[in-house]
Amino acid sequence: MRVTCIQMDMAFARPEENFAKAEALVRRAVREEQPDVILLPELWNTGFFPREKLAALCDKGAGRTKALFGALAKELGVNLIAGSIANLEDGRPRNTALVFDRQGACLARYDKTHLFSPMGEHEAFQAGDSLAVFRLDGVTCGLLICYDLRFPELARSLALQGVEVLFLPAQWPAQRVPHLELLCEARAVENQMFVACCNSCGADDGATRFGGHSSLIDPWGKVLARAEGEACLLSAELDLSVVAGIRGSINVFRDRRPEVYRLEPGL
Repeated sequence: MRVTCIQMDMAFARPEENFAKAEALVRRAVREEQPDVILLPELWNTGFFPREKLAALCDKGAGRTKALFGALAKELGVNLIAGSIANLEDGRPRNTALVFDRQGACLARYDKTHLFSPMGEHEAFQAGDSLAVFRLDGVTCGLLICYDLRFPELARSLALQGVEVLFLPAQWPAQRVPHLELLCEARAVENQMFVACCNSCGADDGATRFGGHSSLIDPWGKVLARAEGEACLLSAELDLSVVAGIRGSINVFRDRRPEVYRLEPGL
């Protein structure tokens, strides 16, 4: 499976520009990289995140995203994980990721579970409460979004459902890029899965800069490809036989003892 991450510098609070840029970058990725799967970053339609007029800037019911990416996936014959978008449903914005197969069908949807309270995301968005597991070209895949990466229970829940490739759209700040790199490698190693992280770059309308450093990591923790801080396309081949090999030789799932784990705070 060849995966291409589109490390995108989106225009803050200008969805028209971002839809046009995203389409152009998807077409470029197919032409230059010949991927099986394309991954975009978090909230690429608005940036992270306009506090004023957010509802008006959202893609209502994700309708525009579904129409554009469904058509692109079918036309180009590629699997598209459309990063995540600001999506308005039932009067509340949601941070929503959508997955399209090569025929243009929308296979999966995931609403970000853990909203980033230090920047007030929990006050502006409605959190999701379910996981997304889906198959692309016969491979079992899962989705998390940005801050979700800091919650290992979530990635382990996906691994226990057989996920072999974890896709992570993100808008991770530049000053905490070392955490992003470390946590992506940790999630790959501890869950014996590939991790494909697509981060944004550029800046919002204030002081926050986003760090890039998108990465593709194998289940041994080996970095197959890693970007720098500028907009780019990042690609690597994922050899899925590695998953079966490591899970057979170091079977952490067989050796788990969930009866002794305590996931609720003890204090």
